[in-house]
Amino acid sequence: MILDISVHLHYRLAQPTDLLLQIEAADGGGQQLVSANINLCETEHFSRIAAEHGLGERIWWRGDGDFLCDYSARIHVRRPVPEIGSLDGVAPHLLPAEAVRYLMPSRYCPCDELQSFVSAEFGQLSGGARIAAMRDWIYDKFQYVAGSSTSQTTALDTFVQRQGICRDFAHVLICLARASGIPARFASVYAASVTPPDFHAMAEVFLDDAWHLVDATGMAQPHETALIGVGLDAAEVAFLNSYGPMQLISQSVDVSVERD
Repeated sequence: MILDISVHLHYRLAQPTDLLLQIEAADGGGQQLVSANINLCETEHFSRIAAEHGLGERIWWRGDGDFLCDYSARIHVRRPVPEIGSLDGVAPHLLPAEAVRYLMPSRYCPCDELQSFVSAEFGQLSGGARIAAMRDWIYDKFQYVAGSSTSQTTALDTFVQRQGICRDFAHVLICLARASGIPARFASVYAASVTPPDFHAMAEVFLDDAWHLVDATGMAQPHETALIGVGLDAAEVAFLNSYGPMQLISQSVDVSVERD
């Protein structure tokens, strides 16, 4: 599967401001970067740093006035897509060190608050079968409603309200998985089937000694998805962090598919 990605960002900064940008698709994690190009407007500082878990990179940019960014990439996705319900779980004491932090509560994912619910609702299931049941439960019980959440909305808020956007669906699934002793993390992705086109969020769970993408919104399939980066929750994988006020002028994301 080949994905062609095109992104345009235009923001206006009122003063010299530091921006942390993460929009480039990662090279690895079940995908190969065929070609990529990023054009940024003039800046007083530009540098690259490794992203979380060493998957992908972030860009530091500092300047003022108009921030303009155009990014394009061609990605060959070679991600195996096993049936999630057939995968075995890994006992917590047998987890590799890199997976352990993804059992922990985090800013948007207070998983300790949902342990009683998980035990009552999904206690008869384990491993991938439990993840599949959680994914399907969220899909059935929650409504996708644009504008229904804010940057402060946690998985617990969404659990109560039963509505949200992709980041909220991902946070709830991550919470339920962690409350089950299954490592889960937030994945920022590009997906061709998302309408309207935008940056998309999915969960990634650790089963059968590997990470597997899962989308509770039903919008994206792992084999048609390009991974940007991962983290404990959305706070670690924002496509743009601004350390000062800024105004959105225009933004667009386009992803097209070429089947190989």
